[in-house]
Amino acid sequence: MRIAVDAMGGDHAPAEIVKGAIEGLGVTTDAEVVLVGREDAIRTELEKYDGWQGRVQIVHASEVIEMDESPIDGVRRKKDSSIVRMAKLAEAGEVQACISAGNTGACAGACQLKMKKLPGIKRAGIAVILPTFHGWLVMCDVGANISPRSDHLYQYGVMASVYSRVILGVENPRVGIISIGEEDIKGTDLVKAAAELLKAEPQVNFVGNVEGRDLFNGTVDVVVSDGFVGNVVLKMVESVAEGLIRTIGQELAREAPDIMHRFKPVVQRIWERYDYSEHGGAPLLGVNGVCIICHGSSDARAIRNAVRVAERYIHKNLNATISEAIARSHEVTA
Repeated sequence: MRIAVDAMGGDHAPAEIVKGAIEGLGVTTDAEVVLVGREDAIRTELEKYDGWQGRVQIVHASEVIEMDESPIDGVRRKKDSSIVRMAKLAEAGEVQACISAGNTGACAGACQLKMKKLPGIKRAGIAVILPTFHGWLVMCDVGANISPRSDHLYQYGVMASVYSRVILGVENPRVGIISIGEEDIKGTDLVKAAAELLKAEPQVNFVGNVEGRDLFNGTVDVVVSDGFVGNVVLKMVESVAEGLIRTIGQELAREAPDIMHRFKPVVQRIWERYDYSEHGGAPLLGVNGVCIICHGSSDARAIRNAVRVAERYIHKNLNATISEAIARSHEVTA
């Protein structure tokens, strides 16, 4: 199994990316890593570590699509960028998975362009796992498609339901669509149309509209959204979680500084539960391959866990199960 990592993508590239890729070799059974990017910069980082020889390959890419570049323009103009070169490796079958903490839109676009989509898939969507008080919640989409159609959202519900069942082990995932009220009459025309499609799909345990406050109370296991709303929710959850945990730590230190050391492990465990680095990255569901998109500020720990996530995705053969579900769903929507 060969996993390509965009060594130039993210706020802390290439140092943290290379370090995380090397650490990723220790949490996988049979993976090899292909580091894609500027060879001299990658080799400089590799010299800091031992034990990677034989399991790491470098593929030179002379260009980088910056975080503030237009994704479409970047993919079109920078043919030798690390993201495009990585996607080409997947297209050629030279790697079985791609990982990037770089420009999200460019990564999603390049992987859809080069890997193509699974049969029957109309648009790919990014699925993230959010921790709740009652288990894990899958949200799709969180940024790949900010102007979807109702059938796109419908397919997100089918794919994310499969992801929840196969990867997270939820037997019959409850699926909701995010709206401004739980009543069927609430929401935009897009939400209403997508809800009707999901309601008619026997493979999906659709429970109806859900509000933002329902995401953490155990109402659903999967929530469907357009990429704009999903991305706003994701960033808000990250910010609120970090702010609350910092506040708890500060208040404990102020109230009982002499016993603060006893509470540090508890606070740390809570933080790890909500820290995106622990979950590695988010898969781009619907592409004919494996693409894991990481947070732009990913550190080595996040990349290490992304390698682990990619290996699990491959071993579980998730795409085959998604393809089967989509093929069955076409009979309903045809």
